[in-house]
Order: sequence, then structure tokens, then C-alpha cells
Amino acid sequence: MSVSLSPLLGVDARLGEYGDIVRAAIAEGVPLDWPEEWLRIVVADYPARGGKAIRPALCLATCEAFGGRVIEALPSAVAIELMHNAFLVHDDIEDSSQLRRGIATLHDAHGLPLALNAGDALMVLAQRALGANVATLGARIATRVAGEFSTMAYHTIQGQATELGWIRDGIVDLGPDDYLELVMRKTCWYTTVHPLRVGALIGSWGSADLEAMVRFGFLLGAAFQIRDDVLNLVGDERAYGKEVLGDLIEGKRTLMLLHLLRAAGGSDRSRVVDFVRTPRTARTPDGAAAILELMRRHESIQFAEHFAAGISEDAERSFEAAFGRRANTPAGEFVRALIPYMVERSI
Repeated sequence: MSVSLSPLLGVDARLGEYGDIVRAAIAEGVPLDWPEEWLRIVVADYPARGGKAIRPALCLATCEAFGGRVIEALPSAVAIELMHNAFLVHDDIEDSSQLRRGIATLHDAHGLPLALNAGDALMVLAQRALGANVATLGARIATRVAGEFSTMAYHTIQGQATELGWIRDGIVDLGPDDYLELVMRKTCWYTTVHPLRVGALIGSWGSADLEAMVRFGFLLGAAFQIRDDVLNLVGDERAYGKEVLGDLIEGKRTLMLLHLLRAAGGSDRSRVVDFVRTPRTARTPDGAAAILELMRRHESIQFAEHFAAGISEDAERSFEAAFGRRANTPAGEFVRALIPYMVERSI
């Protein structure tokens, strides 16, 4: 595959270029001998819908910043994006979501059994993509990348289980530290920490300090998740691509909800607790709208936005420590530009 990137582009345009490269590689990698209607079409559905491609872009850009080439990190970036889409399929089923990127979720469009199987198939394809690293990078680096991938998946499923457990068991006595610990596992490892570590590993041929990427990746990923949670409350559903207020209806313990539980008292807090402990099927859009109004009254959204802004400032400082002299390369500047992008984006 031929890979070329324009030298000067804005964040969205560069994300689009990286995304196009990865999506083309994914489309080429879907096995032709799989059943067309029951597997190939279903597997190709979510990746073809687009998306921001932040995860593979971080991997590819970091590789470039550390001296590597896009083609060297492409199999790993493809594996990251495939795993991301597998998580999305399963998340949508677990959350009973109806929209993904503005279109019916996979289980609504194709039925639950085929969607579950497609999620599993996306994970299989991610593993196959990693296998291509042996020929591209050699056994030593390929083995290290595979180990990073395994660590990422380990943390992510642990974080997902924690969130699902909080919802199932009606747990409400939580604070910002609990939220950040959850986000580190559920979001940051596979959204930012892993792509950064793998990109630096490949670009430096194993010489980079990967531990420096953990703090930067945590801060960058936390800013991303808080903004995502805010957009679920106040975003335009057509641009956002998912059900606005969906997180409230699903009972997710977002930073705004945790703030509200601490800021509200008396009957207001009782209403919130009753709502999140109500069975999922009984939570209504009207009930979610009432909780949103309480969040506005108690300034929970402003709290989360200020919290994210503080995290973004910390991310700026940790970026320099993680990238060092590579911070001023074109690819390094792109990664730096993602810091404000995470808290300012509208989709």
C-alpha cells in the first residue's frame, strides 16, 4: 500500500487523512471467503461509517515523531481501530444503544446474534493485523507490540466490567477519583496510552521510554472522555451520532452525575439516586431530561468542563516530558494540537 500525507493540515483534516489510510487497509483485510451477507457486510459496517480515527492517528503520528514511517506502524494502527470497533459493537449491545455514528446500531440493523459474531470477528481480524508486524518490524519488536496490545485489552475489559457493575449494583457513593480510575482503564488505555506507547515503540525501534507515555496518555484520554460525556448531554444528536442523554438513560456514572450526587441534597439527591437505581427499561427520556435540569441547576456540567480544562493544562506539560525533542517535529506538533482539540471538539 502506498502512503502519502500532506505536509500542512489542520487537526480534523490530518485525522481524516490518517483515518482514510487505516480504513482502506481494514477494507482490504476483510476475508473474501467469509459469508457476504452474514459476516463480511456486518463486519465492514462500523469501520466504514468513519469516525474521528483518533486512536490509529495517535499511533501513526507518534511513530512518525519518533523517527518511523506510517507504513511501519500501519498494521498496529489497523489492529487498534479494529479492536475499537469490536468494543463499540459489544458496548452498544451492553448499553442497549440505538444509534452509532448517526445510523442504527449493528444489533438493531442486523440482529443481535450476527452483531455479536461480528464483534468477535473484528477482534480476530485485529489479531491477524498484529501478525503482519513480524514481517514489517521483525520478531523482537512485533512481540513487544503484541504484549502492549494484550495489556491494553486486559485493562479495557476490567474498566468496562467496573462500569457495568456500578450500574447493575446501583453504586452511587463515588467521587472524581473513582471516575478517573475507571476512565484510565475503560478509555485511556485503548484510546490514548496504547496508541502512544506502540507508536513510540515502533518509531524508535524499541529505544523510547514508554512509561513517559502513560501519564500523558491518561491526561489526554481523560480530557477526551469528559468531553464525550458532556457532548452526550448538550451535543447536537445529528452531529454527535449517538442518542443525546443516552448516558443518563444507561445509568453511566459520568463526572457530571457524580458531581450532582454530591452537590444535590434532600429531595433532589433522592430523585437522582432513584433514577439511576431504576431498571434500565424503566428509565425514560423525560426522566433523563429532569436529571439534566438538576445538573444545570447545580452547575455539574460547568464543573466537568472546568475539570477537563485543568486536565488539559496538565496534559500540555506532560506532553513535553513524553515527547522531548520530538515535540517540535511536524507529527509531534499534530499530537500537541490534539490536546486542546480533545476539550473543544463538538463531535
